[in-house]
Amino acid sequence: MGGEIGAGVQASLGGRYALALFELARDARAVETVEHSLAAVRDALDQSPEFRELTASPLVARGAAVKATLATADQLGVDPTTRSFLGVIAENRRLAALPGIIRAFRQLAARHRGEATAEVTSAHPLTEPQVDALKQQLRLRLGREVAVDLSVDPQLLGGLVVRIGSQMIDSSIRTRLNALASAMKG
Repeated sequence: MGGEIGAGVQASLGGRYALALFELARDARAVETVEHSLAAVRDALDQSPEFRELTASPLVARGAAVKATLATADQLGVDPTTRSFLGVIAENRRLAALPGIIRAFRQLAARHRGEATAEVTSAHPLTEPQVDALKQQLRLRLGREVAVDLSVDPQLLGGLVVRIGSQMIDSSIRTRLNALASAMKG
């Protein structure tokens, strides 16, 4: 089952780490728990410049990175599988791959549940009713449940960019303005 679920995800380093974590979580029947813990880690990366710097900087010593990562994991209250995993990637100096690992894990978990995964980028954070409406529209379009991976990019100015596999729906104001500028140049 791991082969069909992991197909297409494991090409990158982050994908291989995500697949290894997914297989551990699946065997422990803890996919949802690990996914929830990784969401907390993703939120910490988004909200904490210090944690983001720790994961991105090659100048942080290995031991210090492991210690700080495990302390952050404890503070976030992540499950033991995720905590151990974070310690391993800190020890292997792969913390910079963490955002990609989290994204790949979410895709694996969604595929495991029979869902499609949509990466949604908006100019501003979406409200819960907006997320629900978006999921409903995507469910109607795809004919199955959709898990959404939300991110914010203020440079979009407005609208959304939705990626589902290789398909992209770009309704951002930035793209519309660029198209208008190109059309005006003739």
